[in-house]
Amino acid sequence: MPFIKTVPPEEAADELKEIYEHDLKNQGYVANYTRTMSLRPRAIAAWRALSRTIRSTMKLRRYELVTIAAAVALRCTY
Repeated sequence: MPFIKTVPPEEAADELKEIYEHDLKNQGYVANYTRTMSLRPRAIAAWRALSRTIRSTMKLRRYELVTIAAAVALRCTY
């Protein structure tokens, strides 16, 4: 089983703490992808900016369909 070192929410500081608080405020939990990139907070910010840019040019329905199609193609069960 793969293991990825992450920063638990109670140990987050500075920029990462703000990112975790943003997740908690907007989703009610810290997202797995946020935790996965927790050692590189700037990577989280860059990922969110990229995601926002892609989503801004698509209707929500199309974005969701593309996301599902990609998951199926990658055989993702998450």
